[in-house]
Amino acid sequence: MAEHHDTSMMDNLYWWGIPTLFRCSQDDLITADIALVGVPHSTGNGTTERDQHLGPRAVRNVSALQRRSHAGFEIDPWSLAKVVDAGDVPFPRANDNEHCIQQITDFYKNIESSNTRPVSIGGDHSITGGIVQGLANGTLTKGEKVCFLHLDAHTDVFTTVDHFLGAKKSAAHWGAYLPDQGMVDPKHSMQIGLRGHPRTLDWLQPSYDYGYNIVTMKEYRQRGAAEIVEQIKTVLGSRPIYITFDLDCLDPSVAPAVSNLEPGVNGFSMDEAVELMHAVRGMNIIGGDVVCLMPTKDSPNQITSMVATAVMFEMISMIAEIIPQPS
Repeated sequence: MAEHHDTSMMDNLYWWGIPTLFRCSQDDLITADIALVGVPHSTGNGTTERDQHLGPRAVRNVSALQRRSHAGFEIDPWSLAKVVDAGDVPFPRANDNEHCIQQITDFYKNIESSNTRPVSIGGDHSITGGIVQGLANGTLTKGEKVCFLHLDAHTDVFTTVDHFLGAKKSAAHWGAYLPDQGMVDPKHSMQIGLRGHPRTLDWLQPSYDYGYNIVTMKEYRQRGAAEIVEQIKTVLGSRPIYITFDLDCLDPSVAPAVSNLEPGVNGFSMDEAVELMHAVRGMNIIGGDVVCLMPTKDSPNQITSMVATAVMFEMISMIAEIIPQPS
């Protein structure tokens, strides 16, 4: 008993030991229920703030601190599901965005073929396009289109420009090209938390044209969380759900180290964002990602990396709950 206690204490010291995601081992995917993946990619953002590729390493550094039971759900996700650290997607041509997106797709096709559900840490938001290309039309979706629970300050459906400073499958375009490919169903997807200072007054129109269900931050404040939670449940239903969480949906005071900060309008508090994610608890979550962490802009206590880790933990816990248990 004392030995178990000592091991548990050491495992929670984020500064000790080999930094895998949540202290998970790097076992074979074939027997895994959940694969944790680092996607150190930042050439899909197109801005000068390209340190998002450092996000996976930063989260590996602090995530042991949050390898714990879920008090709200009253579960230990690590005992309900086999969770492995699947490593990082390799990017031998890291400055070639289109090649990187294909690398991501190929990596996730291997995960999907094992019937394993991925939870990923990026990386800029272009990684979602590559991930969903790898998951769509496979065993997890059972032939249905993927539906998004998308929390973000921005739509990422910017069809009025054909590339983002050279990147075609960019952080600004995945919300459009995935439906164009027939992989995503916008009419049963939610985009929540949109806010900020748009370059043009019609910035939401492409999302409306695709049929996304949009809840701006202003509308969220007016309608209230309970009504939005019910809308999420109705819109997504029993369909294959992919959660994509851009840290810039959070208020800058909560997550200061993100790309494309939107300080002009209050973003979500942590509790508000988690409540929205919990709307899909018990539903068919096939995977999720957390994106746009900028460790080089973080505070000395690495608070944004810890916030990213906390969001991943919520995704892991919700997926662990739906994994069938041996009889």
